[in-house]
Amino acid sequence: MQIGFGAPVSGAWATPENLAAFATAAERGGYSALWSFQRLLIPAGSGMEPVYHSVLDPMAALSFAAAVTSRIRLGVAVINLPFVSPGYLAKQAATLDVLSGGRHDLGLGIGWMPEEFTLTGAEMARRGARTAEYVQVLRALWGAGTAEFDGAFYQVPAGRQAPQPVQPGGPPILLGGMAKPALERIGRIADGWITSSRTDLSRVGAMIAVVQDSAAAAGRDAGSLRFICRGVVRAGVAVEGPDGRRLPLSGSFDQIRADVAALQSQGVTEVFYDLNWDPRIGSPDIDQVAAVARAAEIMDALSPAAA
Repeated sequence: MQIGFGAPVSGAWATPENLAAFATAAERGGYSALWSFQRLLIPAGSGMEPVYHSVLDPMAALSFAAAVTSRIRLGVAVINLPFVSPGYLAKQAATLDVLSGGRHDLGLGIGWMPEEFTLTGAEMARRGARTAEYVQVLRALWGAGTAEFDGAFYQVPAGRQAPQPVQPGGPPILLGGMAKPALERIGRIADGWITSSRTDLSRVGAMIAVVQDSAAAAGRDAGSLRFICRGVVRAGVAVEGPDGRRLPLSGSFDQIRADVAALQSQGVTEVFYDLNWDPRIGSPDIDQVAAVARAAEIMDALSPAAA
């Protein structure tokens, strides 16, 4: 089981100094990866969670972190693919892979907020159908030789992008999604699955099985796939779920570590502790000093090195 950490990209603790400090501390503490996420717009009058109210661009934040680290992987969970052309994202991801020495993981989602589709000029229709072509374009542009693609949604004129990513074939492509068709698509075309903050972690094993069955049916090695859980940590607070039971990854540090072990038994290969979802850390209007102190305490207590 790999243990990663959510980079400080949201709210009060999302400053240049904290991004550098937590990135280097995560590397020293044995964390396997740093993860960022995307949010483009908070609609007026929205009641969205505080974590979404002030968010750094994920690729820029990871490039910043790449400059102060040397070993830890750098992932985005996720960029919504309808909002950016595959040709442009291929260039961004390849650049980050080069600047980090081959440490980038690219997570993709299909988006869900209508206002962000309007903002970016994207279409909500047939998002799932576009995903397979999008992935094909990325891999074509990251491959050796001349790239060319003519699909129903995307075209690549004969040519090539350079520099090529450091990782052969490009950064691993990880997809989000919870509906059965999305999970089956992951098994057919992706390198792994990333859960969302809203995933019911009690059902993770069954959802992983859907991905693995789809991969096997497509003739792929299901055992090579990665299953990455965004760990919405609520340290020190036993949060009650709809069924009256404690939500996983809430409560004491011992309870959180036990929950990670339970996720591993369900087939999860990686968990990253994302403190951006803690309202005492990732909210924009709280005291920064207190937020940083809380985040540092949790990071140290749950670090792989401490374990």
